Amino acid sequence: MKISQLHHIAIICTDYEVSKKFYTEILGFAVVNEVYRKERQSFKLDLSLNGQYLIELFSFPNPPARATRPEATGLRHIAFGVDNISEWVAFLDSRNIAVEPIRIDEYTQKKFTFFNDPDRLPIELYEL
Repeated sequence: MKISQLHHIAIICTDYEVSKKFYTEILGFAVVNEVYRKERQSFKLDLSLNGQYLIELFSFPNPPARATRPEATGLRHIAFGVDNISEWVAFLDSRNIAVEPIRIDEYTQKKFTFFNDPDRLPIELYEL
């Protein structure tokens, strides 16, 4: 048995329109499919990056908040590889998105940093 690939990451947001705008207009994901599931009072938005389906964004009525930060049990963060981390930091700064100082991975000597999505889900940018 072997896993072929990561299929998707599911994210529940508190403000669907704000998160949709963040993932599409700021991070550059493309909308693959969007449906409103009346029985669940929930939107489901399928997003792709460079043609690869990666994220399912959900809205649910009154989802519970993340338990603690930054080391809650469960998904710690999602990470995206970028070619130039400094350009990304400047871009995010221009959109008033707070970004942590760039750090160096002690094992690979590669640059990385963190910022948050609208619901404070940690997102890492890792320079390739």
